[in-house]
Amino acid sequence: MILLTDVHYPPQGGAWAAGLLSARWDDPAPAAEQLVFVPEVAEYSPGDFYRRELPCLLALLGALPVTPAVIVVDGHAWLNGRPGLGARLHEATGLPVVGVAKRRFFEGEALPLVRGGSQSPLYISAAGMSAEEARAHVASMHGPYRLPTLLKQVDRRCRDAAEAPHA
Repeated sequence: MILLTDVHYPPQGGAWAAGLLSARWDDPAPAAEQLVFVPEVAEYSPGDFYRRELPCLLALLGALPVTPAVIVVDGHAWLNGRPGLGARLHEATGLPVVGVAKRRFFEGEALPLVRGGSQSPLYISAAGMSAEEARAHVASMHGPYRLPTLLKQVDRRCRDAAEAPHA
């Protein structure tokens, strides 16, 4: 299974981590989904984003009924040769991690990928597999737009959870 992830930080604090499980890269809909609320998160620190996001993703992984074969994160695996969120998650789990970022990290080694009719590329990097293999997987994902269908859906799931009233 492929786990597609995203994390959202509501203004009232904490974080919602969402995960969609997919059997194939080109699946148009998830096979399962998981949401986890993490009540305490680190402050945002540029270049050290993993300190904030990694505990949320590890909590999400701990709540899953199965261990995925690969994880997709919203961010970079590498930051100019330094480990980014994807590499840190790979180090913590031993699982291959694909980073899909909407913005380039300075002169980072992420591979650009233009999807659909977009003029703006996504930036693909990986830990535990080659960046070229990761780029091919993301290129094959369902959807006619820049952002693949399931990545849009996982973003929406954690945003919706953060905006919903909770008791």
